[in-house]
Amino acid sequence: MLDRFKAFWQGVMLAPFVNTFIRLGISPDVVTLVGTLGVSFGALFFFSQGWVWQGVLFITAFVFSDLIDGAMARKVGRTDDFGAFLDSTLDRIADGALFGGLALFFAWHAESRLYLALCLVVLVMGAVTSYARAKADHLGYDAKVGVAERPDRLVGMLVPAFFADVLDLWILLHVALWALAVAATVTVAQRIWVVRRQALARAASRG
Repeated sequence: MLDRFKAFWQGVMLAPFVNTFIRLGISPDVVTLVGTLGVSFGALFFFSQGWVWQGVLFITAFVFSDLIDGAMARKVGRTDDFGAFLDSTLDRIADGALFGGLALFFAWHAESRLYLALCLVVLVMGAVTSYARAKADHLGYDAKVGVAERPDRLVGMLVPAFFADVLDLWILLHVALWALAVAATVTVAQRIWVVRRQALARAASRG
């Protein structure tokens, strides 16, 4: 759902960073890599120490790299597909670190097996969501549907986590994790359903 605002962020809010990095001769791939390393370190280090709101701020400083690198590649006229491959691959690492770090928080500090498990559910379903779309694209189907794509999962976790820690209202994060677990599972089901319909229609047309 939040993906519809990508053009605004890339073309307006993040344009100064895009232009500056291009002038400095920085490669979009470097931005992708640094962003992934920053997000991963922030999640695994800060969350595992119990420093949730500090971790959210640190992660936020790097998470926009996912928008900056794509805008840079388009602006410099990059034509190869490696950047898209690298971006998608490293996104899975960043997602794993984010929800893995939050799982460590619930294991070592909040000591809640339930919410540790929910973190793992969101992590797994998020990975399957991305895989389902990639596999559908490979087979020639369109699976760009769902209520919880990657931007939704990130915002849906980071914002409640920040205010849960600052306000000491952990129910905010608990509710967010339940919502994300359900939404991510529904998204996987949606993508399976739409691809099934397309596959049956293709088979019928061939018959």
